[in-house]
Amino acid sequence: MSMKKWLLGVLAAAAVIGTVSGCGSSPSASSAAPSAKSEITVGVTPGPYEQIMEAVTKEAAKEGLTVHVKTFSDYVTPDQALANGDIDLNAYQHEPFLDNFNEKNGTRLVSIGKTILSPLGVYSRKYKTAEQIPDGATIAIPNDPTNGGRALQLLASKGWIQLKSGLGSKATVADITSNPKQIKIIELEAAQLPRSLDDTDASVINGNYALNAGLNSQKDALFAENKDSPYVNIIASRPEDKDNPAYQKFVKAWQSDSVKKFIDDTFKGAFIAAW
Repeated sequence: MSMKKWLLGVLAAAAVIGTVSGCGSSPSASSAAPSAKSEITVGVTPGPYEQIMEAVTKEAAKEGLTVHVKTFSDYVTPDQALANGDIDLNAYQHEPFLDNFNEKNGTRLVSIGKTILSPLGVYSRKYKTAEQIPDGATIAIPNDPTNGGRALQLLASKGWIQLKSGLGSKATVADITSNPKQIKIIELEAAQLPRSLDDTDASVINGNYALNAGLNSQKDALFAENKDSPYVNIIASRPEDKDNPAYQKFVKAWQSDSVKKFIDDTFKGAFIAAW
């Protein structure tokens, strides 16, 4: 075989190998972005959030997004599950609570959208008005850091106690500087507060747990946070996922007119659309 023919054969073989090895790895295939999610899992707490999520999932389905709901019985594990990647988003907490979780756990979870205001209220089975609450009354508040401070701020707004200034939701019982009514404050898990009403003079109860117990802050509370409260609830994600198209689609579904109408019609002011 002549040298010329041998070289032509080598070049032809190389061309065939190059064609085969290039199959399936064209620039467009190798650089293509992964397909957008069509299903996500969202963590919530029981009761009202589960109800709202029924309306949200229907709205999301219109945009081709399937939403699975995972319910947690407390306020800590939904953030743990989100940080660990066990769920895609959660929707149950306000931003000060999320900030506190991040600070204590070294996480960087972020808010990607506002949802509702769930007013904190002071409830009693023994008394009909705030003015009837006696000196020396026993009052239960949430034992988690931000909602505990939030409850103390609410009691302070009534003049029942005074707190160190500038602490906001970080206030603790140790930050009470004056207690003219000599209130005895006990701290309980938020989910236990409705049950405590039989054993306390009053209890400061989160909106979702109040509704689970058949209580409405606008009708049944001795007094409650107003619409100017900074404790608006949010949708949380991992920081690297905040711009995920599927998650943004979920936010859009939550903040739709149909979901707002559902909230207004269902909760009669106990939950307030806050976007």
